Amino acid sequence: MKKFTVALLALTLIFVGCGVNKDYVAQQIQDSEARTSSEIGTLRDKTDGNASEITKLRALGTELGAKTDMAINKAKGFENYQVIWKGELNFDFDKSTVNGAAEQILSEAGDKMEQNPGSVIEIAGHTDKTGNASYNLMLGQQRAAASKRFLSERFGISLYRMFEISYGENKPIADSGEMSSSSKNRRVSLVIWGPMN
Repeated sequence: MKKFTVALLALTLIFVGCGVNKDYVAQQIQDSEARTSSEIGTLRDKTDGNASEITKLRALGTELGAKTDMAINKAKGFENYQVIWKGELNFDFDKSTVNGAAEQILSEAGDKMEQNPGSVIEIAGHTDKTGNASYNLMLGQQRAAASKRFLSERFGISLYRMFEISYGENKPIADSGEMSSSSKNRRVSLVIWGPMN
């Protein structure tokens, strides 16, 4: 910046020596400084935006870590459990509303949990790759929460028996090359664990 200013001053002296109007030179310097300030402002805005996104992702990572730790602590004593049922329900694009087909699968899960009072369910929300990572984590969480709410309201399943997590776009089951990969990846996967007999 100092070299630039010195160069402009040198040019100013040359122009003044050649009879160029001082106002013209001052205007050129002012315009140049305005452009430089604008570019610095743009770079600062981009840097602030990136820092904000990084902060959000770190907060989500911390939240997921805390939920994982809580789930591990709650899972103590479940060493003798085994998988007794698995299911999967799909969601419309950018939605977390449980539709008719999803209700049927959740009802199967609810029936299985009623038949096995000591069982617990793992509810994992997923998304396709559309959108940014932090939004997809949030959307996956909303899908898992909607599924949990359905089981609680429809079947009276106690909240401590349901563990929810969001993987966002991180655990696809279909490759992006497949025709229907996006719709397959917009899902909630359900796993019911019950005590071994």
